[in-house]
Amino acid sequence: MNSFNTSNTNHFIYSTELLEFHILGGLSTFGLDRLRVTVKVNKRDDEFHALRHNIDLYNANGVEKFVRKLAEFLEVGTSIIRRALQELISKLEQYRLELLDVIENEEAEEYLLSKKERRSAMDFLKSQNLLEKTNKYIGKSGVIGEENNRLLMYLIFTSRKMENPLHCISFGSSGSGKTHLQSSIAELIPQEDRLSLTSLSSNSFYYFKKDELKHKLVLIEDLDGADDVLYPLRELQTKKRITKSVVQKGIGGQGKTKNLTVEGPVSVAGCTTKESIYEDNSNRSFLLYIDESEQQDERIMEYQRKMSAGKIDVEQELLSEELLQNVQRLLKPIRVINPFAEHLMLPKSVFKPRRTNAHYLQFIEAITFYHQHQRESKFDTQTGEEYIETTLEDIRYANELLKPILLRKSDNLNGATRNYFERLKAYLKKKQDIVFTNAEIRKEFRIAESTQRRHQLKLQAEGYIKRRTDIQSDSFVYEIIDNDEFGNLENSINKALGVCLDKLVKAG
Repeated sequence: MNSFNTSNTNHFIYSTELLEFHILGGLSTFGLDRLRVTVKVNKRDDEFHALRHNIDLYNANGVEKFVRKLAEFLEVGTSIIRRALQELISKLEQYRLELLDVIENEEAEEYLLSKKERRSAMDFLKSQNLLEKTNKYIGKSGVIGEENNRLLMYLIFTSRKMENPLHCISFGSSGSGKTHLQSSIAELIPQEDRLSLTSLSSNSFYYFKKDELKHKLVLIEDLDGADDVLYPLRELQTKKRITKSVVQKGIGGQGKTKNLTVEGPVSVAGCTTKESIYEDNSNRSFLLYIDESEQQDERIMEYQRKMSAGKIDVEQELLSEELLQNVQRLLKPIRVINPFAEHLMLPKSVFKPRRTNAHYLQFIEAITFYHQHQRESKFDTQTGEEYIETTLEDIRYANELLKPILLRKSDNLNGATRNYFERLKAYLKKKQDIVFTNAEIRKEFRIAESTQRRHQLKLQAEGYIKRRTDIQSDSFVYEIIDNDEFGNLENSINKALGVCLDKLVKAG
């Protein structure tokens, strides 16, 4: 009896009474107009005397030449080989069609929560001070410091289930922990809802199945190596759909145009060291600046020392991670209406206010969405659609979390230069001085001359520092013009957000 063994997907074996065919490397499911395989053929009683060949089994002329070559090499009649090959082709076709059916019907299995898991997650979602409790459990899962950024990122990732998801880009110098923060928060999202990408080509996003990315979290570890996909990524963020036309061979070898469409929406997160390069993408995203302070360094190193000493409860970290994943699984798509939206105004100092305003309102909706099990369900009288409403408490939470984001959006300086400038001001305040030299700061901060020069030129161009010509020194001497400019900007933003909220409280 002939047998066809497919137990090893990279090594099929088809055996007849006389011959043995080995299909090496498996079978491609792309393109039913060809059946290209790498095959090894030998007699069953002589496995070492074998002929290896790469061939398209749908090429009649190529198959006929292969038959004659095999007949000569193995000293077997052509009719025996030809019949065996036809049977093999039929087996491979049947196997490939069955495999395609499995692939087409394959869907991400929904994680089934046990009664205990469901009860724990629901109790968590219904608890008081939900955001504070969530932030605490994010810390328990092993995320050190970054209290504001980690909760922001978690809520942004939660918005993937909404019709208008949010996106974020994390900025920081090499080794600052931006990728670690992103991957750590992503671990709190169920595995079936996230997609992590490390290597991408320009066509990568077009070859997902139509709904494969819908309401998914797409994680890009390094935006610096993803230049080719930034355009389709922006289209997927903005239009929630991307389409590409490709030409495929039709019947008779004629070209036929086919549209590849991938549906969103998706929530996208990425990391980079190059803040200025991704302006088009950053306009669509929240910009998160990693804490690179000495205090954060010490917190992380202390955690590393405790981990090395075996004093970290890894089991507790895993339990916290699982709980937050289950919390995500209990969040269901529901419409959010903000009855206070018309009265919410952003500070006038914010750059590109149109998109920033949209992000502000969407973030408030994300907080409401996360509190869905604490909100009364209402129904539209005309459509019957279920929805929940934003509360003033949601707006208050959003204002507190977004102050650093709005502050950065209102700043003339980029993140790296602002961090340098604030560090410079703190150093001079501690020293009780008002002037400094480049050489002094380079030595104190241990930074490269080229990096300092870039920051200094930006600060001079924007009028934050000025060169002193009345002081003689071996190096240029500079003075800060206004020590309070950043604090004043922060106060103006706090005041603008507070005034709107106070008016709503009084009106309510």
